[in-house]
Amino acid sequence: MQLYTIGEAAQLLRVSTDTARRWADAGRFPTLRDGTKRMVEGVHLAAFCVELAQEAAADDGSATSARNALPGIVTAVTLGEVAAQVEIQAGPHRVVSLLTREAVEELGLAVGVRAVARVKSTSVHIDVD
Repeated sequence: MQLYTIGEAAQLLRVSTDTARRWADAGRFPTLRDGTKRMVEGVHLAAFCVELAQEAAADDGSATSARNALPGIVTAVTLGEVAAQVEIQAGPHRVVSLLTREAVEELGLAVGVRAVARVKSTSVHIDVD
């Protein structure tokens, strides 16, 4: 049985340790004590991660078949005559997508714009947030 500290769970959930503690206190996922440390079983943490993802998808309000969404901010746009390259920093992840110049212009993609990179198979789709 894999166990995680509240701090490790927070890192995996990409929230603060305080937020993870509040969720545990609210019964969002069960914890147990290992001496003085609160621990989370891996199976419970995995189930909670799925629950959070489903909540986020329901709150998103957008409709798409590409469910691997990486919200972030555009950090670079390189325009060619026909094609373009867009870079998004999504948390610790740098996502680079090649798309048409026309798509970049229609979406209004520019450095500083919030956007969502959606990954499906070998394609990355860019949505404006």
